[in-house]
Amino acid sequence: MSIQKPPGGPQNSRLDRVVADARRARDEREKGYRERALKLYPWVCGRCGRSFTHANVRELTVHHRDHNHDNNPADGSNWELLCLYCHDNEHQRYEEHMARGGKSDAGENSKQVTHRPFEGLESLLKRDE
Repeated sequence: MSIQKPPGGPQNSRLDRVVADARRARDEREKGYRERALKLYPWVCGRCGRSFTHANVRELTVHHRDHNHDNNPADGSNWELLCLYCHDNEHQRYEEHMARGGKSDAGENSKQVTHRPFEGLESLLKRDE
């Protein structure tokens, strides 16, 4: 049984080159801002406070606060260092936020609290006096 290449020939080859070039450029860009962020900030997760050393700094990631990976100001104002777990959590929260149409949890679509557990408590306390 032989493996067949998908049809397309030169067109697929060109697309493969474009994708490979884009990935290479992204990796170079990431390397640049990661190196700068690690020099600017202490090696501590900005969410959970976990500290990192040379032995485990590979588990510390650079998070873009505005979620735009092309926004890399030299002062690092769009970055924060997060551990792998907190970074994954932050992106999951962002995806859920966007799935709601970019609205906050307290937006128009959320239910208002109608139960008031202490309603009438003042009158009950006055009655006992």
